[in-house]
Amino acid sequence: MNLIISNASGLPIYEQIVTQIKGRILSGALEEGEMLPSIRALAKDLRISVITTKRAYDELEREGLICTVAGKGCFVAARNPEWVREGLLREIEGHMQKIAQLAVQAGIRGDELCEMFHALGLEDGDERD
Repeated sequence: MNLIISNASGLPIYEQIVTQIKGRILSGALEEGEMLPSIRALAKDLRISVITTKRAYDELEREGLICTVAGKGCFVAARNPEWVREGLLREIEGHMQKIAQLAVQAGIRGDELCEMFHALGLEDGDERD
């Protein structure tokens, strides 16, 4: 598994691991039932502590994204569609907060933002690929 760890990041290393694995699970890049690298193997590949890797896997398990099978390893858990939707909604809200901040800085009103959104063609339930 190719994860990128940055010592310059403000996030602790275990959170960087959690964020990247969670993103891959939610995007479908890691599929249900897929085996993850062992804690020791991932720690060795990333040149970090086994304790840090274990903490990341424990967090992913608490969130219901992975499950551990004794003697076999860690696997991507079955996806709960409601949980996935809730996670995506939280991510959208975060992006919307950033958009709102930028709009204030640029002097853009709410109705102008709505027009911009409609111009993207994502109105009235339309979907894009």
